[in-house]
Amino acid sequence: MQTVELTPAQKARRDIREGRHQGPTHGLAMGYVQANLVIIRKPLAFDFLLYCQRNQRACPILEVTDAGDAEPKRTAPGADLRTDLPRYAIYREGCRTNDETKIGHLWERGFVSFLIGSGISFDQALERAGVPTNKNRWVLRTTVPTISAGPFHGNLVVTMRWLTPQQAITATQVTSRFPFNHGAPIHIGDPDAIGADLRCPLHGPPVEKAPKELVAVFWACGVTPQAAAEAAKIDLMIAHAPAHGFITDLKADEICLQ
Repeated sequence: MQTVELTPAQKARRDIREGRHQGPTHGLAMGYVQANLVIIRKPLAFDFLLYCQRNQRACPILEVTDAGDAEPKRTAPGADLRTDLPRYAIYREGCRTNDETKIGHLWERGFVSFLIGSGISFDQALERAGVPTNKNRWVLRTTVPTISAGPFHGNLVVTMRWLTPQQAITATQVTSRFPFNHGAPIHIGDPDAIGADLRCPLHGPPVEKAPKELVAVFWACGVTPQAAAEAAKIDLMIAHAPAHGFITDLKADEICLQ
């Protein structure tokens, strides 16, 4: 019997499902689109969809599953959203509780899953253009308000990178081609201008002052919906843990603007 060779994305999901990879997904299956995950109960699904539509830079939707279906049939047929992310953040009444590595025991028939584009997806394109992606990046809260929908509201979460001025120009040109993965930066320069919380990052160590030759570059981040769920204090939401995304079968170079 002929063995079907797995793609890098399928291999990465298999390693995650079987427990061989439990860390962040940065650097896995480079060139494939990664997604952030939000799972909520069906009665809130429309309001959340509306929230994403009103805040597309932070919440560009790649796929919405049918209620109770854990298979993302459009972006990764055969995958299972209950097992194929290395770490899940569980929110109850707006508070993050213990993280999980599998969520089958929490699954409900009325769950609707949203896959939201991730900025990790354009890392390969940045590397090709000479912009390093393996260090100097953080996930931060800001004071920039999002547009509310139903109970969902709150401030924008961003991904920040320290870059040289020339790298910042290149990164802006490159990432503007990826509207399904947050697109171009929303801000370049003084973190205080957007109220970026450098002291308590959601991912990464506390931010030290950058060398004078580097500038701060900020992209809208798919962790924003988690902040909205916290602010709304909804009863239950399951999401990817920051930097622990879902690897789809979509190729980044095929869904970007040419």
